[in-house]
Amino acid sequence: MDQQMTIRGMLPGDSAVVRKVKATGELGRRIRDMGVAPGTKIQLLGRAPLRDPVEIKLRGYNLTLRNNEADFIFVEPVRDSDE
Repeated sequence: MDQQMTIRGMLPGDSAVVRKVKATGELGRRIRDMGVAPGTKIQLLGRAPLRDPVEIKLRGYNLTLRNNEADFIFVEPVRDSDE
């Protein structure tokens, strides 16, 4: 697969691999400090009622991101059979 999107484009239950973090400066550093880096597998667990923030699972823990943070994280969807 070579179809990239941001986390905002994912649906609850979808899995993906982080391909790129386009944020720079303080925001980019903060996102990477939270463990979001290229090659990391994530799963979208859900969204708040107004669709912001989103909750993802990665590296054995849950992380909540605002949409403005999630928009800088580009992922490639994976199916269960791709793992």
